[in-house]
Amino acid sequence: MLDHLGIQCADVAASAAFYDAVLAPLGGTRVIDLGASIGYGIAPKPSFWLERHLTGHGFRESHIAFTAADRETVRAFFAAAVEAGAEVLYEPKEWPEYHEHYYGAFVRDPDGNNVEAVSHVPG
Repeated sequence: MLDHLGIQCADVAASAAFYDAVLAPLGGTRVIDLGASIGYGIAPKPSFWLERHLTGHGFRESHIAFTAADRETVRAFFAAAVEAGAEVLYEPKEWPEYHEHYYGAFVRDPDGNNVEAVSHVPG
């Protein structure tokens, strides 16, 4: 349903290093790199953007959930995030309160956003 999503970052380079690592297991790569604005996706279309923080004051947490093909991919995302220094919110596990096959892992990105990889297929 979403065409694309963009978040503002205090340090685009630090956020880009984090997202380079955690999106790779999900098949996402940098599609466009304009320095202060970086677009990720599956070439040729970027669907997730990082941009330098220019508007507003303070911080408001966002929740960003990326689709993972299967549970192994969720675990690969989580391992990449931990390796990149992310704060762990929730290790990979089933979340039956969402639905029977919901399997996700949650971490914080360099700006404090809640970032998830989720698979909806049976294990």
